[in-house]
Amino acid sequence: MNDEVRFIEVGPRDGLQNEEQILDVAERIEMIESLVEAGARDIEIGSFVHPRWVPQMKGTDEVARGLEHQEGLRYWALVPNLKGLERAVAAGVDHVAIFMSATEAHNQSNLNRSITESLQALEETARQARAESMTIRAYLSVVFGCPFEGEVDFDVVLDIGEKLLDMGAEHLSLGDTIGAGGPREIRNGCRRALDKFGAKKVALHLHDTQGLALANALVAYEEGIRLFDGAVGGMGGCPYAPGAAGNVASEDLLNLFEHLGASCDLDMDRLCRVAQWLQEEKGFCLGGRYLDYWRANQESD
Repeated sequence: MNDEVRFIEVGPRDGLQNEEQILDVAERIEMIESLVEAGARDIEIGSFVHPRWVPQMKGTDEVARGLEHQEGLRYWALVPNLKGLERAVAAGVDHVAIFMSATEAHNQSNLNRSITESLQALEETARQARAESMTIRAYLSVVFGCPFEGEVDFDVVLDIGEKLLDMGAEHLSLGDTIGAGGPREIRNGCRRALDKFGAKKVALHLHDTQGLALANALVAYEEGIRLFDGAVGGMGGCPYAPGAAGNVASEDLLNLFEHLGASCDLDMDRLCRVAQWLQEEKGFCLGGRYLDYWRANQESD
């Protein structure tokens, strides 16, 4: 089995979007450039949603224009609809993420649409993105538990996931948005998704609400998942999912996979320095675990 793990660093978008502190455009660019120096090659730089709804994402256009592009480096942005896609095109973004939920209640809360309406709207957005030669990734939220409906029917997850991949998505990110899943649910869900779609088509997006994110990442890795979303420092959550804790920290994931002997491109020291900058200079309260261990070793040296 291939032991190479790929990361999608979502801190500059999914991490920042639910934090009280708001970084300005220059600070967001600095954060992203530091993540590039740490070896990140897939980075979600922001979202093209109206700042009235997510003020932390104001200025994503300027962030995108201010970044230096390099070969092998992919900057992603979340687009909620055609208008958001148009802004992404104008800002020179080549990689976009579309998103919806696996339950009607969360989809209504997050997008004010039914699942059927979201699929219709995303089909149009994805069609235009393909016409612009953009790469697409698809998020499916509350896959392992919904704050409004509770347990989620995984047959529905697979059905929606198949539709999103058929729209041209490079891969499908399965979101444990409120951290409701445990190792048994994650193992079974990942196994079913891998059996249906294949390893290249499935990513996992974990939140650490119950302190189980690393255990869940371990069983997902054992099942064959090789693409993981993570947020430096364990930042963020979902503003439309009550009870959602921060994302699993990228440095915690990296530490886990290094202990498993997996191949990862990220540089731990530089990644932790990004988290340290966010905590000590920008005042973020971070949920990651490895950072304190790293800092203690730095002080002892």
